[in-house]
Amino acid sequence: MTRAATTTPDVSLPTDLDSARAKLVYLYLAATGGATADDLCDDLAVTKGTVLSITGTLRDRGYLERRDGRYKLA
Repeated sequence: MTRAATTTPDVSLPTDLDSARAKLVYLYLAATGGATADDLCDDLAVTKGTVLSITGTLRDRGYLERRDGRYKLA
């Protein structure tokens, strides 16, 4: 029996991310290629306020960008 190869994104977490939730959002976006704030809220079970705070911080640090209502890694 042959197994299909799985692809795992090659992701290195930024060293200045201390928050577990920020790391989770970063890894989620790396794995999915991007998401809306609502996607992040639903899939990660965090509030909209938390998502907006985390994405704001990640954008300020240059790790994220927002295009067409979706967050993607920069």
